[in-house]
Amino acid sequence: MSQADFAVNFFVALFALLDPIGNVALFAAATAGVSPRHRAQIAAYIAAFVVGFLTFFYFTGLSLLEFFGISMPAFRIAGGIILFLMGLQMVRGELTPAAVADAAAETAAAGEPGYARRRFERMIVPFAMPLLIGPGAISTVVIYSAQARVFGLPGAAVGVGVIATVALATLLIFMATPQISRVLGSIGITIVGRVLGLILCAMAVQFILAGLDDSTIGVINHETAAPYGK
Repeated sequence: MSQADFAVNFFVALFALLDPIGNVALFAAATAGVSPRHRAQIAAYIAAFVVGFLTFFYFTGLSLLEFFGISMPAFRIAGGIILFLMGLQMVRGELTPAAVADAAAETAAAGEPGYARRRFERMIVPFAMPLLIGPGAISTVVIYSAQARVFGLPGAAVGVGVIATVALATLLIFMATPQISRVLGSIGITIVGRVLGLILCAMAVQFILAGLDDSTIGVINHETAAPYGK
């Protein structure tokens, strides 16, 4: 796998997991009554949280696995199972926690200093975690950090760049929430979320096949576990 292939695969997996387009409706509900300026600030806080939290696990995840005595194939299989379950929920349209929508009922004064920061603090759970950054996203970051080791320092830089790019895409999408909601409508947003869920399920199965291939001999066809020569 080349660095370009690594970057594209990592971006697709992480973007599908965070699913900012599918979460536009939830973000709109959680920021109901908020001015465009404050909505942009809240989106910026969320993007910064995504970068900081996922970068932390990108560089420490493997050390945590070593500390707990967990092999990479085992973690890859476990991560694949989690991703599959989350992708299945996305396909079935079940990732819509009512707690996020309840945030729309907040009536804090939008003109007070630090309003956007306080609103973000209320949205960390469950919007930022575990809706955007859940076990699936953390598992994916750890798995790809292991794959990046073969590229050395440039691979680490590419991984951080991918995380930052996904966070930037999330920021831009959330800032454009009103426009996206009007263009796609509720049906369009649902379709995008379910297509991303299907892609996520397929990538999860690929993770499981790769984990089984690494931990067994002759059980999994290597060409199936590592398609296209990757």
